[in-house]
Amino acid sequence: MKKILIAEDNDSNYILMTYILRKRYEYVRACNGKEAVDMVEAGGIDLVLMDIKMPVMDGLEATAKIKEAHPEMPVIALTANAFESDRQLALDAGCDDFLAKPVSSEQCLTLIAKYLE
Repeated sequence: MKKILIAEDNDSNYILMTYILRKRYEYVRACNGKEAVDMVEAGGIDLVLMDIKMPVMDGLEATAKIKEAHPEMPVIALTANAFESDRQLALDAGCDDFLAKPVSSEQCLTLIAKYLE
């Protein structure tokens, strides 16, 4: 089973994502960008769902570091900031795709499948 890293500092957003993913994927959590980078470095992650606004290191910086070391790692930005400028910032940082919160489970699963199947 593929393993997804959910980089999300908000408990309710994390719980929602586990509800969406639980029947199809394994998942682990990082509560900030630095943890996300460290967990990808440790291996075993197939895709990252990256919140943008997080403590310690934000999702944009974390994505840039992950993509520098692992350019093949799919990273999907997951953010409440749904403006086109936010989308462009995420893509410029190296995100492969973008999901605006609140996320629909169908949209989320379809996008993940695009990268993992």
